[in-house]
Amino acid sequence: MDFTKIKPIHLDILREIGNIGAGHAATALSTLLNKAVDMKVPSVEVISFDEITEMVGGSENIVASVFLRIIGEAPGCMFFMLPIKQAEQLLFDIFGGQDIDLDDRFTSEMSLSALQEIGNILSGSYLTAFSDFTKLNLQPSVPATSIDMAGAILSFGLFEISTVSDFAIVIDTAFVDMKNEDEVKGHFFLLPDPDSFEKIFKSLGVPLA
Repeated sequence: MDFTKIKPIHLDILREIGNIGAGHAATALSTLLNKAVDMKVPSVEVISFDEITEMVGGSENIVASVFLRIIGEAPGCMFFMLPIKQAEQLLFDIFGGQDIDLDDRFTSEMSLSALQEIGNILSGSYLTAFSDFTKLNLQPSVPATSIDMAGAILSFGLFEISTVSDFAIVIDTAFVDMKNEDEVKGHFFLLPDPDSFEKIFKSLGVPLA
């Protein structure tokens, strides 16, 4: 795919889809956390695959990640990544103020389960928004959760799906605890398979010229 074909109108539509997905996710997370949560999408951009690791602090930076494969008419994969400290802050809220150390093997299983549930909520919300807008059939696979170096997670994910995507759609995601005004920032990466980019934008009525 020719990266130069992506215009501001394409990003504006993706941002709108991201905001709708974030709204659905905020409602679901508010129920999970039993508190008011807002989510916002400050930016959406399309970047080269090599830039993904830079965005999360470098290939050797330790991150918490939820990975899943998108199945359907526009296949691809998704990564939701949080820096470790941000992930611990999010889990602190989920577990009612209990300090979480993701390096502690005694708490990691429960924490990874909670992160996986958040990944389920986010992926489901964003895929529903994408499906509603594009009218494409898109379904998530069972997510895989891990804590590792960003480069290792990305390489493993792409190896698992046996494909190489040249570009990723990055939907920056910010969670805000409305009571304490705490903000947790993460990155939501959508990596369509090479042929899927054309299908997504064509279905949105703005084909890549």
